[in-house]
This record gives sequence, C-alpha cells and structure tokens, in this order.
Amino acid sequence: MVLLAAAVCTKAGKAIVSRQFVEMTRTRIEGLLAAFPKLMNTGKQHTFVETESVRYVYQPLEKLYMVLITTKNSNILEDLETLRLFSRVIPEYCRVLEESEISEHCFDLIFAFDEIVALGYRENVNLAQIRTFTEMDSHEEKVFRAVRETQEREAKAEMRRKAKELQQARRDAERSGKKVPAFGGFGSAGMTSVSSGSIITDTIVEPEKPKIAPAPVRPSGPSKALKLGARGKEVDNFVDKLKSEGETIMPASGKRGSDASKALPPPVNVESVHLRVEEKITLTCGRDGGLQNMEVLGMVTLRVTDDKNGRIRLMISNNDSKGLQLQTHPNVDKKLFTSESVIGLKNPEKSFPLNNDVGVLKWRLQTTDESLIPLTINCWPSESGNGCDVNIEYELQEESLELNDVVISIPVPSGVGGPVIGDLDGEYKHDSRRNVLEWCLPVIDANNKTGSLEFSIAGQPNDFFPVSVSFVSKRNYCDIQVTKVTHVDGDNPVRFSSETSFVVDKYEIL
Repeated sequence: MVLLAAAVCTKAGKAIVSRQFVEMTRTRIEGLLAAFPKLMNTGKQHTFVETESVRYVYQPLEKLYMVLITTKNSNILEDLETLRLFSRVIPEYCRVLEESEISEHCFDLIFAFDEIVALGYRENVNLAQIRTFTEMDSHEEKVFRAVRETQEREAKAEMRRKAKELQQARRDAERSGKKVPAFGGFGSAGMTSVSSGSIITDTIVEPEKPKIAPAPVRPSGPSKALKLGARGKEVDNFVDKLKSEGETIMPASGKRGSDASKALPPPVNVESVHLRVEEKITLTCGRDGGLQNMEVLGMVTLRVTDDKNGRIRLMISNNDSKGLQLQTHPNVDKKLFTSESVIGLKNPEKSFPLNNDVGVLKWRLQTTDESLIPLTINCWPSESGNGCDVNIEYELQEESLELNDVVISIPVPSGVGGPVIGDLDGEYKHDSRRNVLEWCLPVIDANNKTGSLEFSIAGQPNDFFPVSVSFVSKRNYCDIQVTKVTHVDGDNPVRFSSETSFVVDKYEIL
C-alpha cells in the first residue's frame, strides 16, 4: 500500500487540511481534490472512486469529507481500515466538525496524521498510542520532575531547620543581653530594636509557616531553591515582554491554590493593622444524594506593621448558627474572648509581633447535614440510543454567598469526540486532552442561584463521575468578622484593613 495524501476537504473539493506523504506539488494536490467531487456518483453507496492514476477512499464527516488518495494497486481493505483510524483521530482534536474548527487545529491533525502514516506506509498504531505520541509523554521527564520536587522539599526543610537555628541564636542573644547577631550578610538592621513583645514571637507564630524566618536565613553556599526562584524571575520577565509586545497572556488553568492570596487579588489599601479572614471547604457528596463529609476550616490572621499599634484588641462578631468549634491561640486571653468576644493577649503589656502573620482565632465545622451544603450539584446521566444524555444542574443553598469563577468539571469518555451541547447557562469548554467538560459560570449568587447544562455524548452513566467543583468568594461561609480594633489603653479605635476569602480545597460528587 502506498498512501499519497490524506486530506479533509469540503463537499466542493476545497482543501482545509492536507498532508502529502510523497513528493507532490501544491497544484497537483489541489487539482486532485478539486476533481474528487465531480467523480462521485450520488446513486451508489461506494466509499471509493477511481481515475486512471489514483484512487480516492473517502468518508463523509457531516459537511466535510475525510479523503485518502492512494495508488490503484493498493489494498482497498487496508485503505478502509486506515480511513477509519483517520476519521477517529479528527474528533480527538476538534470539538465540532466544521471548517473553522478544523483550520484552528490543523497542526495538531497533521502531527497525528504523521503518526499514522510514514513515507506512504501505514504504521501499526492505535488511537491511544497516537494520543501518547503526540503528547510526547516521557518517562524521563516524569523522573526529572520527581527529582526536582524532591530537591525543592529538601531545600524547604533545610530552610526551616536554618530558621530554627537562627531563631534560637536570637533568643540566646536576647537572654544574655548581647547585640543580636546579623546573618547572611544583610546587617542587623532588621533585627535590632527588639521590643519586649518579641518574646511572644517565638510561640504565637505557627511554626510551620516559613514567614517567621527573615530573608537572611538563606544558606551562604549554592542552593537549588535559589536557582529555582531565579528561573521564575526569568519566566516573569519573559511574560512581561510578551505583554509589552501586545500578546494576550492567559493565566494557567491548573489547580487552584488553597492560599487566598492566589485565589483573590489582595486589597489595594493595606493599613498598618491588616486582618485576613480565610476559609477552606472540603466536601464529598454522593451522586444519589447524601452528604458523606463536609468540613470548613477558618482562621483570622493578624499582621501589624507599626509598633505603635502593637498593643491592640480585636472585637469579633460571631453570627454563625451552624454549630462550629472556635479555638483561640494559646497566648490569647480565653476568658476575655468567651465573655466579651474580644481577642487580646493574656499579658496586656505585651505587643503583637511586628511584620508577621499571626493566627489569633480559628474555627472548624464538620457535618453531614445536607441542608448546610452551600452549592448542590445534581447530575443525571441517562442512556439513549446513541450514548448518554446528561442533565446537570446547580442550586445555591446558602443565598448569602456570592461565588465567583465557578468551574464545574464533568469527566467525559475519550475517543468519542466532543459533546453535543443542548441547553446551557454560562459557558463551557471541552478539554479533549484531559477528557473533561468544564462548565464555567462567572458568578453564582441569590439572583443567579440555579442553572442547568444538557449535553449528549457516547458513553455509560458511570463515565461522568466524579464531578468536581471549584470557586472563590469574598464572603465567608461561617459568619465571623472583625468589626472593630482598639488600643488596649483608652479603647481608642485603630484604623485597620481586612480581606475575606472562601475557597475550595476539595469539592466532589462521587
């Protein structure tokens, strides 16, 4: 068998994508494709036509044709088998079989065509192998990434160890009354003027947070972590250069970070007393109903940047009725908080640590009560003659919330083409590489509390689970806020800024 060319063309013979496997001029391939529609006989059910020199083997693709041009002495059975493989490859890259979609993914199709045929002869590959080859899945690359992640973890562990050593050295210097030593060649400017409140710093700051260690803790020798950070700056510079040249840079669609600073932009005006109210939700729900587990973890984090505002108290407003568990930091006066909902240090003469994020209050809510689910997802796949009709809908149960950038991800079978979308609220995106249909909704609130999506695709009902959900919100789920900040002496109000975030750690319907 010698395959001369493979092409996708319109019914008028216009070439959209054509890959020649032997030496052929553009004029010749365009002439062969232009002559193809004129040779077809409408009354016959054949899938091939012949001329004196070549044979056309074709398959209709809605308004288009998938055409193979071969020599007349090639094996027609092998030609038909190759044609079927070509026809299955196209839906892998194109959501709809239209001219614009084919043109947009033309290079992906050409690369896939090259995996099927080499120098005019069919390669012994299947659809899964073609997908693997075009994605260039490399075992060596996976090993390299695993090694790099291990090096990063080791560098972070070394950083924490160094931080503890420097912290201990600073405490020893404070106890002996000596001048606090400077580390890392940065001088002692950042460590002089240690106030009496710095004694709290060692205990009130959570040890797992690397922010307690100042910049001078970097090791003096070469560090792989420093090299990785430098490479990140090069990437940022490259992206900035592209933006300056007018390129539109899309953000990465990877997994959302659990940190609120990655999910929501920081506030514009940050005062010397800044508060962050952060919540994360983990939820697992059954497809037929029933909440398996729901856990909400929240924390109020305080950052003071002016020593004049170190001795302060926080007035907490707790309007939650869901039955959460509250816990204050060990250095916070628990009796004061229990009686007056005020957060202050046990020793009012001491100050909160400066330029450090201090977790002063945290809470936890764990329940299996279905009425507390903030956003319910109902997915109904039903088998039909051509595959499955899937109806999926959402409903916002907690109407006080406003959810932004909501993405509902539904798994879809591979190798069956894109889904046919029916009714749709919002937008959708089909990722054929990850085999996921993403239903995107900019905002879900009380004015937009319900919505639905309908689509059809070949598959079984179990193929469309688990459904996962991601979102961010500037309103927290448990109604806990800081309403006022005052000085310890005189109860004079202190200006403060705050930011609130409610993000998803895991949200699945199994």
